[in-house]
Amino acid sequence: MTAQELRDSYINFFKQHGHSEIVSASLIPENDPTVLFTTAGMHPLVPYLLGETHPAGRRLVDCQKCLRTGDIDEVGDANHLTFFQMLGNWSLGDYFKRESITMSHAYLTEALGIPQDRISVTVFAGDESAPRDEESADIWKSLGYPAERIHYYGKNENWWGPAGVTGPCGPDTEIFYDTGKPACGEHCDPSCGCGKHVEIWNNVFMQYFKDAEGSFTPLKQKNVDTGLGLERVLCIMNGQPSVYGTEQFAPIIAAIERLTGTKYEAQTQRAYRVAADHLRSSVFILGDDKAVSPSNVDQGYILRRLIRRAYRYLSQMHAPAGAMAQIAEVIIAHYGADYPELERNRAFVLAQLRHEEEAFGKALEQGLRMANKYIDRAQSGRLAAEEAFRLYDTYGFPLELTVELANERGFSVDAEGFEKLFAAHQEKSRAGAAQKFKGGLADHSDATAKLHTATHLLNAALRKVLGDGVFQRGSNITPERLRFDFSFDRKMTPEEIAEVQRLVNVSIAAAAAIHCDEMTVEEAKESGAIGVFTDKYGERVKVYTMGGFSKEICGGPHAANTAELGSFKIQKEEASSAGVRRIKAVITG
Repeated sequence: MTAQELRDSYINFFKQHGHSEIVSASLIPENDPTVLFTTAGMHPLVPYLLGETHPAGRRLVDCQKCLRTGDIDEVGDANHLTFFQMLGNWSLGDYFKRESITMSHAYLTEALGIPQDRISVTVFAGDESAPRDEESADIWKSLGYPAERIHYYGKNENWWGPAGVTGPCGPDTEIFYDTGKPACGEHCDPSCGCGKHVEIWNNVFMQYFKDAEGSFTPLKQKNVDTGLGLERVLCIMNGQPSVYGTEQFAPIIAAIERLTGTKYEAQTQRAYRVAADHLRSSVFILGDDKAVSPSNVDQGYILRRLIRRAYRYLSQMHAPAGAMAQIAEVIIAHYGADYPELERNRAFVLAQLRHEEEAFGKALEQGLRMANKYIDRAQSGRLAAEEAFRLYDTYGFPLELTVELANERGFSVDAEGFEKLFAAHQEKSRAGAAQKFKGGLADHSDATAKLHTATHLLNAALRKVLGDGVFQRGSNITPERLRFDFSFDRKMTPEEIAEVQRLVNVSIAAAAAIHCDEMTVEEAKESGAIGVFTDKYGERVKVYTMGGFSKEICGGPHAANTAELGSFKIQKEEASSAGVRRIKAVITG
């Protein structure tokens, strides 16, 4: 079975059960500061999970591009990936647990023909915030699953969300496939992590909203959000021992073999897998229409880390200069038909990879000099933890590389001390992220709705002042301010900034009513609306019209009248990345 056959099989199955297909959203979340990347199919649907009506209806299905780096150190095993494709189906206040579980069971055992005796499931065990999910367990039992293959776990395992600090969430039931590997012991089950049981599907029952204080309140609209990992199921359907053995990775692995002159075998397996995974992720980030480039902050920092990790592993296999761009060409060719944005942004992808390879090559040279300097002055034949961590933090040296360099010269490294410093660094980063990424689409407050409205007026004003070549490249909204990225290749003049600000305030002063109309993408395009036009016409979208000032495809939330914004002030205009500028602004309404 190919990836396309699996994708079509899933989409068609749920279409037959009344679901409407929607297209994959960007990897960069729109107007949502709670996460850096789209980590699940539910991110673009948050407004609809909270009650907004979706133009495609209450039953939806898609294949969503996703990226997660929480398990980045696990990449290289049989199943973990950073970029992956999530097949998902949703009920927005329509069906709930029984229908969801029954359809999942039918798809796996009937449509795909997976033996039922290879499937185990888990359900929420209950705690002080939500009861034990006996309802889901009883549904599984009614479908013929014995009690010994139904497991109860707590929030760490069987609770999903919210995606950020706040938002919709709830208990889930997870579906595991038995790979046939020997049991690791008497109590081998889906929680042990030995590799015998692989999670393939997660059905989330969004019943609650978690607020900033950590309280859970029932949602007015109960939703179902499911996610089936395309790569993992493809692996099962083709009898492969790992996701890297599927046709999703075969051309990438072959390209690395050709460029390095090495073989994909036991001793090179991890290096191959990390390089293949990280470059695939990097190409999808760079190839996104939001035009993220490597940097030291936010998405750009994650992208830089992925590229540099890939570079290190390729270097260990003696890949020639320019190898990353050559592998990227293979990735674009393989995925371009399903994801046309990769082909559209090919030149940007290749240029950024070449530039980052050159920059990191210089950083590695500097790092090697510093590493040798530190080792030269090491006391008692041991490199201090602080210096090992500085090599990691400043020059991108992983601990294993520092240990290798030190060992070559007869020195050891304080690895235990390094791990403590690294753990403290991670905790500080998590705390900073928790403070930074407040609000988001799940906030749905009046403040965020007004600022969201202001981005439309700002976008229209920028296009009027700077020309129609200006396009939105991303936005980030908290209750206090908006951040808007747009395509433009130079710094704006003070006069241009003042004129953009004036035009937005003229739009606000006009007290224009804000109207929402549902139409097809083709109709929206013909009406003069701006937005990211998908490659699959026919999908219905919402178009927000603000007087004669703005007409744009969007999902919400918005104010009812431009006058609600009060006044608009640009605080800063700066570079975001190559060819992309950033405006930070506030409103006083």
